[in-house]
Amino acid sequence: MLCAVYKTRKKDGMYLYVPKKDHFEDVPEPLMAKFGRPELVTIIALEKREKLGMVDKQKLIDELNEKGFYLQMPPKEDNLLEQHRESLGLSKTPDKKF
Repeated sequence: MLCAVYKTRKKDGMYLYVPKKDHFEDVPEPLMAKFGRPELVTIIALEKREKLGMVDKQKLIDELNEKGFYLQMPPKEDNLLEQHRESLGLSKTPDKKF
């Protein structure tokens, strides 16, 4: 099984996987509008790959078969301010005083 991988310029780390190059018919229009103009990254032969970075291969195959696409979201970013506050023994967020 082949799949095409696209990235967006709108959000680093967000990728859209579709079963064929330029095959966006199954991707909901609101998602395509939010994703923006897809830029082809690569075409992958899934049967030849054991690992796919941060993507669960079986979940990817299942989503491609069921939905016709798979959206990989970027990893959650660490909040360095919260980590610093915790290291100082403070709460993650400052008390709000109005």
